[in-house]
Amino acid sequence: MHRHPEVARLETAPQPAGLKRIAIDPLTRVEGHGKVTLLQDAEHRIQQARLHIVEFRGFEKFIQGRPYWELPVMVQRLCGICPVSHHLAAAKATDQLVGVDQLTPTAEKVRRLMHLGQTLQSHALHFFHLSSPDLLFGFDDAVAHRNIVGVIQDHPEIAKQGVLLRKYGQEVIRVTSGKRIHGTGAIPGGVNKALTAAERDYLLADVEQMIAWGETAVQLMKRVFLSNADYHYRFGAVDANTLSLVGPDGAFELYHGGLRARDPDGGEIFDYQDYRQYEELLREEIKPWSYMKFPFIASLGPARGWYRVGPLARVNNCERFATPLAEQEREDFRAAGEGRPLQAALATHWARLIELLYCAEGIQELLHDPDLLGTDLLVSGERRSRGIGVVEAPRGTLFHHYEIDEDGLVRKANLIVSTTNNNQAMNASIRQVAAHYLDGHELTEPLLNHIEVAIRAYDPCLSCATHAMGRMPLELELVDAAGCCLDRLYKGPDGRVERLVEGADGALVGGGA
Repeated sequence: MHRHPEVARLETAPQPAGLKRIAIDPLTRVEGHGKVTLLQDAEHRIQQARLHIVEFRGFEKFIQGRPYWELPVMVQRLCGICPVSHHLAAAKATDQLVGVDQLTPTAEKVRRLMHLGQTLQSHALHFFHLSSPDLLFGFDDAVAHRNIVGVIQDHPEIAKQGVLLRKYGQEVIRVTSGKRIHGTGAIPGGVNKALTAAERDYLLADVEQMIAWGETAVQLMKRVFLSNADYHYRFGAVDANTLSLVGPDGAFELYHGGLRARDPDGGEIFDYQDYRQYEELLREEIKPWSYMKFPFIASLGPARGWYRVGPLARVNNCERFATPLAEQEREDFRAAGEGRPLQAALATHWARLIELLYCAEGIQELLHDPDLLGTDLLVSGERRSRGIGVVEAPRGTLFHHYEIDEDGLVRKANLIVSTTNNNQAMNASIRQVAAHYLDGHELTEPLLNHIEVAIRAYDPCLSCATHAMGRMPLELELVDAAGCCLDRLYKGPDGRVERLVEGADGALVGGGA
């Protein structure tokens, strides 16, 4: 395959002398395309793990010169899975550009409802469609069975609940933003529609069922995690700082709040900081082998300051949930840590489903709020040149930073997306899993899947992180210190794995795995 020269530069970045290189290219059952390189010493011990994103579109660059009012609609084209998160982060930034610090009650609550629907549908998609096959069938299950079709066949009720939970979340998005994907509901200074009484009643009709299914999903994941706690506590577990938004009283927050960071033991690094000052709190490091940046907490430096965002960070960081069922589940989750924040990668799924339950409960509460039917939708003020919007996207804290000129055209844009914030944490989890399960001699599909399971726990959105496009085959190879290839596997689009061997003419052909 022909690669752009800059992509080739990233893929051939220097590696330390004497280490073997293993490549997984690309990852599967994640949003977007990427690859993993593991560097092994002569004793087959994993010395480094690198998650690469090697495709690039430059979204921050090509929105320069566009009028600011286009941003909430334009930037959500980054992703078809979490467009509402980008839509709302950009809307919050453009609120500031039009001089607005406080929306009307109707506008804020419509946006909050939209965001709850987005988080509900995204969490349902990730858990039921992408991760449940590993959790229900085991990491070593046959690849032909370990997928959503296998879940439908063996656990039809679970699959049905996942589909309908996601559908309900998409309906909340449609009602609040106009479309299920790439809606236009949030605009600078407010929203362009409220709910009608008929729309409110339509969503209320099924919300009790969504809450019940959310509670069932939490109980399922809790049983899976605790049924083999010794194993699950260790898998992909890395001590990490955590970052998230919280409310003024430390309550769980998805749409608006202050930034809180804690260390791996739960100690405070900073608390309820104005996210518009994020540049004073966070820095970004660049490495030669990935287009994705490596953020860190400025006061701790790049070596100690990397952090985790997303469901695990949010549930560990918050003091309470505002809804009763989610709060009870948070208490059980915290108790499982025995006085310390849970650090296991697979605990992220447990936290994700607690959030899903919270979203269902929160949607019900908002639907009973008469402000949703209001008519006061917009406010405006004096134009400003700088706007920063931050929300908790399903995968974690999302930053949108824009600066405009006197004509209202974007002259600077900086996006730090959830997957970028999780970059180093994912690398650390990959290394931990690889060190436990890689024997260094023969590569197998179950081994490949163990590494991918750790990555899928973070639910990375690789398109958001680097705005990737294109499609690559999956290839994993083991190369010794002398540069000789010891083993090579290929995984096709249908999930089948073949061991590649060299034919008589020197070409690589499938030889069976």
